[in-house]
Amino acid sequence: MISYPYQFGNRIRSFNSLYAHCMDAIFISDLHIDDTNPNILRRLNTLIEHETRNIDALYILGDLVEVWVGDDDRSRLAEALRTTLKKATRNCQVYLMHGNRDFLFGDRFAEEIGATLIDDPTVITINGNRVVITHGDAYCTKDSAYQQMRQMFRSSEWKSEILDKSLKERRNLATNLRNQSRLANQNKADNIMDVTNSEVMNSLKTNDASTVIHGHTHRPGIYNLEGNNRFVLGDWGRCGWLVRSSTKELTLECFSI
Repeated sequence: MISYPYQFGNRIRSFNSLYAHCMDAIFISDLHIDDTNPNILRRLNTLIEHETRNIDALYILGDLVEVWVGDDDRSRLAEALRTTLKKATRNCQVYLMHGNRDFLFGDRFAEEIGATLIDDPTVITINGNRVVITHGDAYCTKDSAYQQMRQMFRSSEWKSEILDKSLKERRNLATNLRNQSRLANQNKADNIMDVTNSEVMNSLKTNDASTVIHGHTHRPGIYNLEGNNRFVLGDWGRCGWLVRSSTKELTLECFSI
């Protein structure tokens, strides 16, 4: 395991002391669980068994699965995912955020596993510091075509229209959308698919925060933005990634799958 620690600085505004508390938590995203790589679900199961008894909360910041076609999906993979996440919710609070692959996660699924769906973005307090947590795709504003698709996928009207279709129709649609996305990304410059720094800064200023944790870009690291810190979670392709919060620091860690 490789870890990259970051000590919280002194940038704590006075009113934050009213809410200062220690929270032991783990943040993950971009597992992209599907039938083609069962090792990822097994590794998530191992992480949950080893870690969730010792933390207050597990935050899943989007793209937990490669595709989610609706809470009525009772496929083998969907049921295995439910079983795994129920193990986590028996030990700690589990918070689930939509990504660009699993935006059809609904209240029914959250209730079944005992998790809580949270907005994107959400602001939490860790050791007196306000921290923005988000999937991260909203920051990729240079990719205008993607942002148009994102707006459509997140609309309640579009979701309702899709969920009215049969499971078979939804699975076919998901396959077509994934293929279109792969083709589109092949022709995009790398910088277009990364975050726009000014958007990150606007988010931090709006939320009176100095730290953000996100995924989506698959470019893990800790990036400094004018004295602020951007923790980027990686995907679980070659290794697993998590951000761990403890009493005095946030740590970005990678581990073998």
